[in-house]
Amino acid sequence: MTKKLIAIDLDGTTLNSQSLISTRTADVLNRATAAGHYVSIATGRPFRMSDHFYRQLKLETPMVTFNGGLVHKPRQTWEYEREISLDKEIAFEILAQKEKLNLDFVAAENRETFYIDTFDQFEGMFFATDTVSEANLFHNLKSNPTSLLIKTKHEFAADVSHSLQTQFNNEIDVRTWGGPNAILEIVPKGVQKAMAVSVIADSLKIKPKDIIAFGDEHNDLELLEYAGWGVAMKNGTDQLKGVANDVTTKNNNEDGLADYLEKYLSL
Repeated sequence: MTKKLIAIDLDGTTLNSQSLISTRTADVLNRATAAGHYVSIATGRPFRMSDHFYRQLKLETPMVTFNGGLVHKPRQTWEYEREISLDKEIAFEILAQKEKLNLDFVAAENRETFYIDTFDQFEGMFFATDTVSEANLFHNLKSNPTSLLIKTKHEFAADVSHSLQTQFNNEIDVRTWGGPNAILEIVPKGVQKAMAVSVIADSLKIKPKDIIAFGDEHNDLELLEYAGWGVAMKNGTDQLKGVANDVTTKNNNEDGLADYLEKYLSL
């Protein structure tokens, strides 16, 4: 049997619309691991918003968070670990344009913490916590963040993305979260999931042709192009489906990933 590296996005892919991994999906992924394959999470989420899924799936593989800004083995020393940060001055410059850009909030993200500009717009679902304190306020940001998270409204999102990409073109990339909210994630230039997954593949001696990748949004584009077999979700974007090798017949609320993987690997 040829061992496969199975790179799985979370939101809109592995997770259903309640942001949960179903029993069936977890079972199929566990069976893939038991069969000798490597299951690795590759998400745009920060680590603290992904770790409980890593634990639920009982993974020991490296994982990708922040859309590739951090690749590591949780709670382990791993020689291939890498973390790429933004200049914190970019965060402060964007915050200064908050009103002009029609932003609801600006947040700076690190591996285990976040800094937000105001308590008024705090929403726990974005930060995996129900509490926020003075320590989380933006003026306490002293080190370079791994990414920035900004919320706006859908009618402004394209203009905000274009404006920021134009201003900081040589320093950042702007990514869009899936889901009902207009969330933009700002990462260092060139950071994307494929780059980080390639680090994992090299560490495991897995060739690109033996990588299976699942995704649903444009931040999965490079990953599906890089993988030997890229699979877009039925609920994925048309752009992603255009580069994928295949598309699931079921969506993320119907265990589309599990259904596809079970058949593909004959589990």
